[in-house]
Order: sequence, then C-alpha cells, then structure tokens
Amino acid sequence: MIPTIFRLAFNRPRSSCWISALLLCLGLASCRPAQAQGFDATVLRESTHLSSGWLVHVGDDPAFALPDFDDSRWTLFNAETDSLHALVPDTRPDVVWYRLHMKVARNQTGLGLLAGTISRAYEIYSNGVKLYQAGRITPYAPYDTNGTALISIPDGQVGNGSIVIALRVRIDPYLWEDPQPGFRSEFLRLGQSDDLYVRKWYGPMRVHAIDWLSYLAEFSMLVGAILLYSTQRERLEYLWLFLAILAGIPGVILSLAERFHTFPLDWQLVNCLWMFYPYCIGRTYCAFVGRTVGWKLQLYLALAGVGVGYFYTESALDSPYAAASAIAFAPFALLELVILPAIILRNSRRSNRAESVLALPPVIMGIYFSAYAVLLPLSVVPAFRGQAFEFYKFIDGIPAGPFYINIGSIADILSLFSLALIILIRSNRVSREQALLQREIEAAKEVQQVILPEAVESVTGFRIESVYEPAQQVGGDFFQILPATESGLLLVIGDVAGKGLPAAMLVSVLVGAIRTAVQYSHSPTEILAQLNERLIGRTRGGFSTALAALFTSDGSVTLANAGHLSPYLDGREVELPNALPLGIVSGATYETTRFHLTSGSRLAFYTDGVIEAQNPQGELFGFERGRDISTKPAEVIAEAAKQFGQQDDITVITIERDAATETSAALQTATVLVSA
Repeated sequence: MIPTIFRLAFNRPRSSCWISALLLCLGLASCRPAQAQGFDATVLRESTHLSSGWLVHVGDDPAFALPDFDDSRWTLFNAETDSLHALVPDTRPDVVWYRLHMKVARNQTGLGLLAGTISRAYEIYSNGVKLYQAGRITPYAPYDTNGTALISIPDGQVGNGSIVIALRVRIDPYLWEDPQPGFRSEFLRLGQSDDLYVRKWYGPMRVHAIDWLSYLAEFSMLVGAILLYSTQRERLEYLWLFLAILAGIPGVILSLAERFHTFPLDWQLVNCLWMFYPYCIGRTYCAFVGRTVGWKLQLYLALAGVGVGYFYTESALDSPYAAASAIAFAPFALLELVILPAIILRNSRRSNRAESVLALPPVIMGIYFSAYAVLLPLSVVPAFRGQAFEFYKFIDGIPAGPFYINIGSIADILSLFSLALIILIRSNRVSREQALLQREIEAAKEVQQVILPEAVESVTGFRIESVYEPAQQVGGDFFQILPATESGLLLVIGDVAGKGLPAAMLVSVLVGAIRTAVQYSHSPTEILAQLNERLIGRTRGGFSTALAALFTSDGSVTLANAGHLSPYLDGREVELPNALPLGIVSGATYETTRFHLTSGSRLAFYTDGVIEAQNPQGELFGFERGRDISTKPAEVIAEAAKQFGQQDDITVITIERDAATETSAALQTATVLVSA
C-alpha cells in the first residue's frame, strides 16, 4: 500500500543515460531522409515490439494521420536506440508525430496493438482512423501512464496490403530531461489480438503479483481490525490500525484498476487521503506497546501527514515541483526509520518483549522512503537523472524469476505479518485468560446455586413460588426464604447494581450476612440495617436494593424496604415509604409497614429485571404490565418478562396464604374460648 506513494512521481518514460550519451556522440538522430522500409508484418508469427522503421516529425497537423500524407521529408527513427534530443537539440516542442508504414498480408485478420506508458496524452491512428486516445492533447488533460490498452486494427484496413500507424504524442516539458523522451519501442506491441489480450492481463499480474499480495493482506487486515475492535472496544490500537489502512484503500483500488485502464491524472488526488496515514499508524504502534501519545508527538505526526498530503498534491497535479516536494516527505521517512522503532523498542521492554518484532517493518519502510526522498531531488538534476531512474527501477522491481519484487511491498507485507503475529499472540493470551475467567465464573455459578435456593422450603400456612432467571451465567439478584418464629416465615429479596461476576460476589456477601443476621433477629428493619453496614466500603461506588418481609401464622405482614420495588397485593401495589438502597450511607434507618394477609390473598415480589424488560422496539415491559400480571403464577410472570426482552436478572416470588390453615387456626381459637 505505502509504495504507491512514489510511483506516480517516478512513473515517467525513462531509460539508461549512457545510451543517450552514446547516441548523442554518434549523431544517430541526425536528419536522415525518410527512405524507410517500414515494417513487414506479413510473416508475423508472434507479437513483437515496433522499434525500427518509424518516421518522426515535430509539429502538429491532423493531416499527419492520413495514410497518403507525404512523409518523405520526415526523419527516420529507431524507437529502441534513437533519441529526440538529436532531432531538436535546442527546442522542447509539446507535440511530436510518429508514422510507421506497415506491410501486411491481404487476408490477415485479428491484428491488434498493445499500448501503454507512451505519454500522459497521446492518440493512435490506423490509416487515418483514430483507434485510441489517452488523455487530451489540446487543451491538455493528462492521464496516468500505468495502464495498458488493447487496440484492435479493423480487418477492413488490410485489404490493400499496407497500413500506416500514426502516433500523436504530447511530451511534457519535464520529460525532455529524460535521455529518451517520447515514444519508445517497448511502449507499443503488434500481434494477434488474442495473444495481446493474454499479455494485457497476464503481464500486470505477473509483474505486480507481490504488490497485489500486499493489497490482499491489507484488505484482510482492514476487515480483521474492525472486527477485533467491535468485540474489544477498549483496544484502540485496532481502531487506529483500521483507520490507517482505510486511508490508503482508495489509492489501492485506483492502483489496482490503473494496471488495466488509464484514468485522468487528477484522480490521483484520492491518494491525498494518505495524509491521515502517519497520524493513524503512529497511534497504532503507540497503542500496541502502551505508549501515551503526548501533544508533541501528535504535532509531529500531524506535520508528517501534511508533508505526505503536499507530496501527493504536487504529484497528482503534475506540478514541476513534484520531485522537490520529497523534502516535505522527510518527516514521515524519519518517523518510520527512527521515531517509531525507538518507541516500540523502548516500550516493548517494559510491557511485552514479543512486541519488539513490530520495530522491524518501520525500519525497512523507513529505508525505502529515505531512498526515495534522495532519488526524487536527484531525478531533476540532469547529471544524476539516469542513475536515479535506474536505482528506482531496481528497488521498485527486483527480478525474481517470472516476478518482480518491490521492496516497499515486501516491507508492507512484513509490517502486516508482524502486526498479525502480535494480534495472534494477544489472542492466545486472551483465550487463556478467558478460559481461566470461565472457570472462575463456573465456580461462582456453583456457589450461587448453593446460596440461592432452587427449591423453596415449605412453610406451614403459606404457598410459595419462586423463579430466578439470571441475564448472564451469574447474576446480581438474591433472595432468601427462611422459617421464622411462631410458624411464620421471613423473606429477603434484593438486587445488586450491575451484572456478572462482580455483582455475584456481592450477592455472596449479602446472602452470608442475611443468614448471620437471622440468627439474632427476625425484624425486617434490623436485618436491613445489618446488611447496610455490611456493604459499606465494599461496593466500590455501587449499591444494592433490598426488601425484608416477616409473615406470621395469623397473616400479619411486616415490611421494611431499602429502595426496592414495592410488591403487589392481589394486583394492587403496596405503598411503602422511600428509603436509600444498601451500601450508600452508614447508620441508615428503615421504616416498617404492616398489614394483614387474608385467606387466599397473594403477594408478588419482583426485581427490576421484570419491569425493565425491553422489546426490540425499545419499549419497556413497565409497571402497568407488571401490575396486571402480578396475580399470575411466578413462572408465568417470569416467562412473560423474559419473552418480552430480558435485559437484566429476573426474580419473581409469590406468597399466598393458605385458606385451610386460617380456618384451622380459627377453629382452634373457638375451641379454646368454649373450653374456657
């Protein structure tokens, strides 16, 4: 992804300067009469570059494309060895025409041309018919020079046995600094269209295979980074990595497309998005090693981004100062070569030595960038231009069998590989931690199953139903139903703020405190007061609601509430005084409420998981539904809230006074009175 930054600036026609010097010394391009034999394509067995037999002329006239135009005074030109510098040593014309008389077999069909990198604006004619145009010559509108074009020669033109190929080429002023400006033989290939079609697609795939492997890795990392961040929001390095790769994605897509097609040069302005890359990649590496990014480093990252943006703007707009703008790129090269590796090595020693592997790719990339920062200024100096281009070609595409290796792409792949390795190491560590946490949760779940009764102990005179549905494996709801004096029962129900393991730990504390408190008193107010003191200093800013209710055999009910939901008595809410939840203020007191539970009457106790159940439309189950359903069995109430949309732990307890017990108690009382 990164190496595409420089290809625009260097992607201009170029060749060895020693060839040009030799040609100038020999005077091969002196004005020779155009007694050219042209090019014989009658026995064409395989596609070939069109090098010899060309005629060249400086100037611009539409008639130059016509097949019967008299070009006898044009200069003979070999596109492989000759240079325009000898033809026009003192001038730099904007437009140059090339003509090639080509002999073909009269029955020949399927001929085509494969053109690429001729110029940023050029036209190709066959027998006066324009076959192809890249960019616009007048008024000038340049196109990029990375793509190739497959051009079919009409079969009807071969009937007379000859074809005149004409090229109208716009030559930018800076290209006259090249040893061989304008058209060169490797820019145009003649052959059968089927063969050229294979070359059009196979050639770029072979030459740029390593680059595309890098692009594929980047797209994969882009998807992986956002998926990792979506599940681990606290890991900002994944977000920064996603943004860093995203900054170059438009340029990557354009780079892929322009291998097979030409686009207006100003489309390269999408690469200005690279200006965000230095800041994002700097934040990425700092986040990976736990380095805090201060304002000075942020300012430097922003400065490096401005330099990258300036470089791309100059290159995309074809500015004559594009090479000089490499100076603006120096802060980013320094960032990659020195600053980021130093940060990584220093901080990885403090945290995790494995993360020191992240330092290698920036060093390689920094060397790559530094080389370009030197090459670009040298490319505008005539004495060093040829060497600069030759060295650029070397680092941009080292031959390796049928492929070419770009050092920048290799550094890109290494960078992504090292990041993937660190992510894999982290994932392995997180998996082990999650496995350990899962075992702890299972242990907590077993403890909670012990302290929260699955089956409620029967108490004479009362019918009791209970349902407990945690939102996670362990929850923050709790309840205890215990026998009390004089054939009564004691209920304590509550809800710890929060969910999961922290809430479950507080539940364990509260249940233990309840069982200790009932050994000394069954008074609801005293029990809540003891629970409150037990929680002071243990909730870390949290709290717990609770409600204690004492039932006696004659139906008397005494309630004390600490911020919990009021129960429902036969479908009506019991009014209770307000009180603070447990664990907020030490020494809190709680008022009592007393009433009589008649035969067949029913009390329903909820935790807020019932009331706060929420459907996909965001609607709450609410108090009205809670009240209307309070006369139903506990299992029905809990299931209704759960199906509506469970968000929190759900606990439902219903207590109904047995009518038979009340009748028996009344008869016993009457018998005692009669006996008396």
